[in-house]
Amino acid sequence: MESLTVPSSFCSSSSSSKLKSTQVEIDGEEEEEDGNGGVGRYGTGGCNPDRSFSSSNLFILPPLHALSYALSSSSLNKKAETSATMELSVDKAASGREYKVKDMSQADFGRLEIELAEVEMPGLMACRTEFGPSQPFKGARITGSLHMTIQTAVLIETLTALGAEVRWCSCNIFSTQDHAAAAIARDSAAVFAWKGETLQEYWWCTERALDWGPDGGPDLIVDDGGDATLLIHEGVKAEEAYEKNGQLPDPASTDNAEFQIVLTIIKDGLKADPKKYHKMKDRLVGVSEETTTGVKRLYQMEGNGSLLFPAINVNDSVTKSKFDNLYGCRHSLPDGLMRATDVMIAGKVAVVCGYGDVGKGCAVALKQGGARVIVTEIDPICALQALMEGFQVLTLEDVLSEADIFVTTTGNKDIIMVGHMRKMKNNAIVCNIGHFDNEIDMHGLETFPGVKRITIKPQTDRWVFPDTKTGILVLAEGRLMNLGCATGHPSFVMSCSFTNQVIAQLELWKEKSSGKYEKKVYVLPKHLDEKVAALHLGKLGAKLTVLSKDQANYISVPVEGPYKPAHYRY
Repeated sequence: MESLTVPSSFCSSSSSSKLKSTQVEIDGEEEEEDGNGGVGRYGTGGCNPDRSFSSSNLFILPPLHALSYALSSSSLNKKAETSATMELSVDKAASGREYKVKDMSQADFGRLEIELAEVEMPGLMACRTEFGPSQPFKGARITGSLHMTIQTAVLIETLTALGAEVRWCSCNIFSTQDHAAAAIARDSAAVFAWKGETLQEYWWCTERALDWGPDGGPDLIVDDGGDATLLIHEGVKAEEAYEKNGQLPDPASTDNAEFQIVLTIIKDGLKADPKKYHKMKDRLVGVSEETTTGVKRLYQMEGNGSLLFPAINVNDSVTKSKFDNLYGCRHSLPDGLMRATDVMIAGKVAVVCGYGDVGKGCAVALKQGGARVIVTEIDPICALQALMEGFQVLTLEDVLSEADIFVTTTGNKDIIMVGHMRKMKNNAIVCNIGHFDNEIDMHGLETFPGVKRITIKPQTDRWVFPDTKTGILVLAEGRLMNLGCATGHPSFVMSCSFTNQVIAQLELWKEKSSGKYEKKVYVLPKHLDEKVAALHLGKLGAKLTVLSKDQANYISVPVEGPYKPAHYRY
């Protein structure tokens, strides 16, 4: 990416000056995870028009992070009644900065943990050192929709250290760390996020993060799963319909309780400003997307010509997908399991549904903990990989009465249904580390006649079936257990992911007036992927071997890299 003005230590002069526009082919039952940064892949069943928000099927994949699409209005209302709701009004700090967080008194605690995380995030700190003096984001407005964790706090303060003004929300109702949100709201950026949001609160926060006043929205978006991108696209579509025939969005036109909320937000916005989302679209330079979920949506929109602005696919950077997904989950899955249940993993039978990057990390973690691991898969290549690692590959139905722990990692829907759960042994643990919460049939479980829910502690529930009097333990209500029951991925691996985000945002902003990027999806070039990795080696005490010129010529690569072709799979 030569067009980005950075020191020679950051960019290779031999590298291509333009990001590559690519198409992604996604097959098989692989994972989609959102430990902090969130990545994944999909089973072919994930492309389901019935999950789409709008009649035009703009988004074929499940469009929401917050809750399962299967949830009925009654069950959503029931959840809302049992959780403490926040007053939906914006607060202001002494500096005049807007925010809405749960408890500002936690800001000092959050600051201490942010300082600890900075030491573990060398890539982001290197970005501050390299770019901070030149203030490349001066004048830029950046909106983020990404888990409001301690690690994300370091990302936010890297963006502000480079000159940006930032507004932020979380992309999941349970993933916010309230002390992190408080510290950032007090010290650095406008934050609208708290742990345990309702659906109404979740979308209110998303709207607030996008709301920069009457003169338009953000210049740039950091998205995780695509909900901020979705709201703008749906808003523009509704405004076009309103301009054409005066028709306002009708929340009653859908049975989907969550989309009813989205339509209501857009409808209310139309009444106040019929060009609100067009102003956002016109100002927006581009988006960088963190997850396969969001990336898949972006490629779909590019394919049908509906993408409204350029996008950079951060997810497919090797230093994102091969580290965040694999090594992040290897760390955070057992952390979540043990915090939620105090279970001893050794000696247990564990089932991992899906064996992509996330499933691989989960399976290895459970195996290292002493469990006997069984994998379920639809993809023969992934299944063969699992077998080569010593894992048994069976169907879910084969192991229901045998297994102690079930983990879904597929990014697909309807993986563990209520009929499966009824056949599990007493106190079997059922959890999900895939991006959405519809891998586990929570709606079927909640509405099963006579089922009894016993909350052991937050994010740990025992569900007892009336006929057998036996129960199962469901973690984080079927949502991301590593963020719901623990704190997600560790800082070091998230530094890799978030350094890619900073680079992508820098590139979009630098080229905002050049016309270099069309309304397409691009990926970062290989030399920057390698540079992100290199920034993290010193922290771990590594020393790289240096090619001689003759050696480099022999394998036809530059001495300074990149060392692998774009198609290399790692």
